Amino acid sequence: MEYFFGKEEWLKAASYYLRYQVFVMEQEILAELEFDGKDAYYPNLLFFENNQPIATLRYQNQETNRIQFERFCVAKDFRKQGIGQKMLDFAENKAKTEGYTEAFLIAELTAVPFYEKQGYISCSQPFLEDGILCIEMQKPLKNR
Repeated sequence: MEYFFGKEEWLKAASYYLRYQVFVMEQEILAELEFDGKDAYYPNLLFFENNQPIATLRYQNQETNRIQFERFCVAKDFRKQGIGQKMLDFAENKAKTEGYTEAFLIAELTAVPFYEKQGYISCSQPFLEDGILCIEMQKPLKNR
């Protein structure tokens, strides 16, 4: 497995490809909602297997000490293999080295158990986003 981080066009294209498959095709989110125009401003983290994008997230600085992970998804054939955990660990470690002390994300309710296992706690009431029940979650980023 290879990983890449940045704002290069080819990384955005690979991220769009995977997000279209997962969010638009699988979850039936409208493409105009999924592709919100923020990708020009924030880098993406991507994992590849045999030149195929298999996981992605958008790395969005929200405040001076808080990083937000958005548009996080794993390709259907690669789920339940620990790839999501590896990606989150990578992103959190990168954020720590950059001085961030807290990670924040909006999780689909079905993914809450996954995030709780990674140390995230809910910090809002459930709400609808793009037609899917979601909740805000956060985690302090501590150096080990």
